[in-house]
Amino acid sequence: MPKMKTHRGAAKRMKVTGSGKIMRYKANRSHILTHKSAKRMRRLRKSALVPAVLLPNIRKMLPYA
Repeated sequence: MPKMKTHRGAAKRMKVTGSGKIMRYKANRSHILTHKSAKRMRRLRKSALVPAVLLPNIRKMLPYA
């Protein structure tokens, strides 16, 4: 059986914490930032945990997770 390959698109968007949880980055931070309020940008700055229902799919994409 060959090794599982990492899904590179997923690997660039998520990272695994020390405790094994998967963090993702929030959307809407890349362009057209002038009309977004400072409060909204502050909330988007924080990264978020991946919901438990999606973990099985993501663990297939990230074999090291």
